[in-house]
Amino acid sequence: MNDVEPTGPTDLAALAAGIERTNELLTRVLAEVATTPSTHAAFVDAGYVYAAAGRLVTGTEDRKAFDLDAEGIIEAFIDKARTIFPDSRLLRVYWYDGARRRIHTQEQQRIAELPDVKVRLGNLNANNQQKGVDSLIRTDLESLARHRAISDAVLIGGDEDLVSAVEAAQGYGARVHLWGIEAAGGRNQAEPLLWEVDSQRTFDLDFCKPYVSRRAGVDFGDPAAAEGPAPSREEVRFVGARVAAQWLAERGRGWVAELLPGHPYLPGTVDQELLTAAEALLRHSLRGRADLRRALRDGFWERVQGQY
Repeated sequence: MNDVEPTGPTDLAALAAGIERTNELLTRVLAEVATTPSTHAAFVDAGYVYAAAGRLVTGTEDRKAFDLDAEGIIEAFIDKARTIFPDSRLLRVYWYDGARRRIHTQEQQRIAELPDVKVRLGNLNANNQQKGVDSLIRTDLESLARHRAISDAVLIGGDEDLVSAVEAAQGYGARVHLWGIEAAGGRNQAEPLLWEVDSQRTFDLDFCKPYVSRRAGVDFGDPAAAEGPAPSREEVRFVGARVAAQWLAERGRGWVAELLPGHPYLPGTVDQELLTAAEALLRHSLRGRADLRRALRDGFWERVQGQY
């Protein structure tokens, strides 16, 4: 025998009241979501900014030869973001740089004291090359995107190693916008990075000039005199093949064969080794020259693949 009592008028009224309260709650939540502004953050590779802006304005990437008004250019980046994302609020600007033993320099301390700016430091090696900066950018960018802390990310840099950071953030629904600084002799941002981002923007000489000044007592003469003329793509390509041949002889085919599944990319540490070795042979910096770094990798891979 069925002992279930039929639903009475009182129960129906309670059910209807519960549904009405739920609908009111959902309405308030949706209204709050609709009025909550989107959020953006800027991720700035300081090494790229110094190198690209220094070369564009003064003809050299040597930080000792010029001063960069970091506070001014950071504020300019913030203002530009305000115009591009008018309905979005700034979370903060992340400023990634290198320092010996990750100890802030006086300049980095001043930058860290700026409002809405977070300084993140990688190491500097004996050749004044940044180590660990790309991994810091990836960690922050991925974490903020994963926790829905940002809807848009402005990435100011040019290294191919940042591709994985872009892909990770996009995988969590964030849009990534790549900003760069004009290069007089070609691109200074890796093509794979340009392919992956959602939008691109380049700042020209007029934008950068107010924030870069030559230091007194430094004789620039010919802007390229400190290093000599830039090598051609073919020269860099040849050096890439030369380094590959040397590594094949020193490290063996087995070690190099482990790199093949990653073609056309190289692990970050190997890519830095290749860059350092090539610059020593060329006696010329390839920093900020994505086109020449691409030629370097092409020469390296051609020689490696020719052995298998």
